[in-house]
Amino acid sequence: MNRYKFLPRAAFFLLLALMICLSTTPASAKQPLWVIEGVVERVTDGDTIIVLTGATKLKIRLYGIDAPETEKNFAGGYKPGQPFGEEAFLALKEKIAGRKVVIEALDKDKRYHREVAIIRYNGRDINQEMVDEGWAWAYRQYLDRPYASGYIGSEEGARRARRGLWQQNNPKPPWEFRKLINKGDL
Repeated sequence: MNRYKFLPRAAFFLLLALMICLSTTPASAKQPLWVIEGVVERVTDGDTIIVLTGATKLKIRLYGIDAPETEKNFAGGYKPGQPFGEEAFLALKEKIAGRKVVIEALDKDKRYHREVAIIRYNGRDINQEMVDEGWAWAYRQYLDRPYASGYIGSEEGARRARRGLWQQNNPKPPWEFRKLINKGDL
């Protein structure tokens, strides 16, 4: 009878250990829906590109980042941009415009019909580079493992070093800027 006394406690710790192991394995990381190569035809702003993959054009939103808004003139009117919006656009353009990249699609943006993906060029994570160099925020609301800690760490490093948009004392995040535009406050 005495030997069964510790069975529930042992089972609990075994289950706990198993849960911890499973939660830290790569299987819990967000896996790409698909991976394909393509050539960047156009960079539209600091976090959106158009890629040609054979005969198909894909509009791609860079996963896990949000760059300052750029000024836009369009048929329906004008939208102001943010400080460093143009610089973020030019930084992304310099990195990958006209280059062959690997697209790791993680999601589909249903509102704007864009693929949401990590863009790799020569093995580098371009999304994280944009954050590391201070051209974009780590978009915490949409970051999943295993990218969250790296992207957030890159943002913190850029803030400390005052790189890119972090040269400003209190930059307004793009998601807050867009709310102001949509309300007509800008």
